[in-house]
Amino acid sequence: MTASKRKHRDRTKRNGDHRFTVRGVRRDPVDIGKLSKALIGLAMAEAEREAQAEHTAKASRSKDTSKENARPGGEAHA
Repeated sequence: MTASKRKHRDRTKRNGDHRFTVRGVRRDPVDIGKLSKALIGLAMAEAEREAQAEHTAKASRSKDTSKENARPGGEAHA
């Protein structure tokens, strides 16, 4: 494996960055099975990203709320 491929692979693992490459090949008739699998995979990946972003936002909001409710003595008020 070349150094550039190894470097890219390491960076991808570290960042969690996934990239999809789609190359079109004309087929008659269209392979609906492959097309549907690709579309479902993209939709699932997008839904996962949205859910992760929502979870992160909720965690951030709850952290900010708990800081606002804390009293100087370490007691929280309702």
